Amino acid sequence: MTEAEFLSRFHHLRTVPREQDYPLRQAGKPAAVLIPLVQHDDGLRVLLTRRAAHLKHHPNQVSFPGGRQEEGDADAVEAALRETHEEIGISRDQITVLGKMPNYRTISGYEIVPVVGLVKANLPLTLDPNEVAEAFEVKLAHVLDRDNHFIHWVDRQQSRYPIYFIPANNTYIWGATAAILRNLSNHVFDH
Repeated sequence: MTEAEFLSRFHHLRTVPREQDYPLRQAGKPAAVLIPLVQHDDGLRVLLTRRAAHLKHHPNQVSFPGGRQEEGDADAVEAALRETHEEIGISRDQITVLGKMPNYRTISGYEIVPVVGLVKANLPLTLDPNEVAEAFEVKLAHVLDRDNHFIHWVDRQQSRYPIYFIPANNTYIWGATAAILRNLSNHVFDH
């Protein structure tokens, strides 16, 4: 998928179905992630990270750069840009923000604002080893293709909840990251 194709589909005026998230009993802790779309000659790719193995929450899990919104952040976009710079070294001036996706609530009590942004290919990355073990790219067309999405249903408190999985690059993208990509797929394509 090229940048022009993505932009024409991303900026539309139709209502988009959202994937089921976790219904929180109170307001979620505000968080934001960047969905970094990397511009390559052969199409867009998504830049993902693998969380460090020593982290208490979600060690080794594939994720977007991002985290909790802090008091000094003007809004969710600023939080996503700050976290991206802290985790992988891409500065704000290297990101063209395209917009936001619907919030996604997690079982761990966060309400995540996904921010979509374009970045140029081959930017030098500086990974924070306290948070990130590696960064890698996956073709956007692959992660948006519903044929590559798998759902595992779990029962919790008399309700069923989906956990999404997307195999890519000999690993699995799962949980909130996969659900956000699925929401992006819903947004870009008529399913």
